[in-house]
Amino acid sequence: MTTAGVLICDAQELMRAGLRGVVDSQPDFTVVGEAGDGESAVAQALTLRPDLVVMGVRMPCLDGISATAQVRAELPGTHVLVLSACDRDEYAYAALRAGASGFLVRDTSAAEMLVALRGVLRGETMIAPSVARRLIDRYVTGAVVPLPDARLDTLTEREREVLCLVGRGLNNGEIAEKLFLGETTVKTHVARILAKLHVRDRIQAVVVAYESGLVRPGG
Repeated sequence: MTTAGVLICDAQELMRAGLRGVVDSQPDFTVVGEAGDGESAVAQALTLRPDLVVMGVRMPCLDGISATAQVRAELPGTHVLVLSACDRDEYAYAALRAGASGFLVRDTSAAEMLVALRGVLRGETMIAPSVARRLIDRYVTGAVVPLPDARLDTLTEREREVLCLVGRGLNNGEIAEKLFLGETTVKTHVARILAKLHVRDRIQAVVVAYESGLVRPGG
């Protein structure tokens, strides 16, 4: 069995101890280090090169969002799961923008935490349900003012079509059926879209699509 190395970063020692207990209780995880501030988190990540970093938001020296951005810039293969004391939308949004693969609140149960950790390692984006619901509502109500994004100019017309449908929540099979394409072809288009937009996954691509106005609520 492959064991994933986890770096735990949080300002509160008690929180780190709790997380260590949850992580170390599983045979597929091992805690490789701990950090109590943002600067130490970045330094230890660069030294230890963990598979996953659990990052608190409010930390001394350097906040967790900034630390996440630095870790992701230096170690693109390392996943970051941001953990916050509250489910404020701006924290979640900033975490995703910084390159985090997930955002959870501290009162998440141990079982849910483990599900999220494993999901992040599989390349999924894990967001606390309450936050995910509000972020969706934010776009549906049209509260976000579209901003032009030059990255969209690099997409072909077909890739823009595919991105629009991804933004509508369609999976590859549904997109293939709608555009009369093979599912393998759709997968290729999605991979090229992610590369051209310089984003990690479909969720971040959807964020770009809505922020730029390519996909509009109710459109």
